[in-house]
This record gives sequence, structure tokens and C-alpha cells, in this order.
Amino acid sequence: MEGERTARAMARIEAASARIEAAVRQRAASAVSATPASDPELQRRFDHLQQEARVALEQIDQLIEELEG
Repeated sequence: MEGERTARAMARIEAASARIEAAVRQRAASAVSATPASDPELQRRFDHLQQEARVALEQIDQLIEELEG
């Protein structure tokens, strides 16, 4: 029972991670025409989004370690 719960949680975490990665790729693709030099605000927002994604993935990694631990 606990193994099934852990497996479902892991599947949800992996799906969330995939959605985050897809969103980052889509955002990056839509920003191809704007360069940091031409749009500093876009670069600032992109950097902020990357940092948020990095923190979220670190939290997911910690959750996985706790579930596996």
C-alpha cells in the first residue's frame, strides 16, 4: 500500500517536472527573436523564471530523496 502511494507520488512529481521543462522550452523558443541586449526586462524575467524552476526542481529532488530514504 505504501509502495503504491510512493509510486503515485513519484509519478506526479515526474509529470510536474516534465511540465516545468516543457514550459521553459516553450518560453525560450518564443523569446528567440528577442536578445538580452535588445530587451533587458525579458532577460530579467527569464533569469527569474530559471531560478524559480531551479528551486522547484531542488525541492522535488529533496522530496524524492525523502520518499526513497
